[in-house]
Amino acid sequence: MNRSFALGRLKTGEMNATERDYGAILSQRQNAGEVLWHKFEGLKLRLADKTFYTPDFAVMAADGVMECHEVKGHWQDDARVKIKVAAALYPFRFIAVKRQAKRDGGGFSVEAF
Repeated sequence: MNRSFALGRLKTGEMNATERDYGAILSQRQNAGEVLWHKFEGLKLRLADKTFYTPDFAVMAADGVMECHEVKGHWQDDARVKIKVAAALYPFRFIAVKRQAKRDGGGFSVEAF
């Protein structure tokens, strides 16, 4: 099945529904002490000349380690390449969070880079 996805339909700084849901989870984790701080689009990383990557969430975990969380409903190849390049260049934990279908239990699956 070949589907097309809308890209760039939201302004910078605006969350889509999946990002809002995940942001609420991060807020709950912050209240529980598992996360010290998080900010939507809080970092912009240079990958190469004129090529940047902005993770959906910059997160400081309870252990003090900085993490970059990328939230996806569906992965496009270019997004996967950018997070892999960023993980090779920067000393942060890179985590991809993908929404799971309700038939698969809902919630989010996590992949570390």
